[in-house]
Amino acid sequence: MSDVRTCPTCGAKAKFKVKETIETYTAVQDDDAFKKIAQLKKAMNVFKVKAEALEQELEELKRS
Repeated sequence: MSDVRTCPTCGAKAKFKVKETIETYTAVQDDDAFKKIAQLKKAMNVFKVKAEALEQELEELKRS
């Protein structure tokens, strides 16, 4: 998932990536796209929490 940050050069919202030791910023042109990215990040976090809870439940069931 992309990491959205503020570009240190221009101050715009940008996708942040690190490849090896090189940091790159790619501008997000559309405010709607930025809102969608934020929504997707929230949805992925909810999914992650649910998946972790299921993994814990599975481990408890394996122990029984």
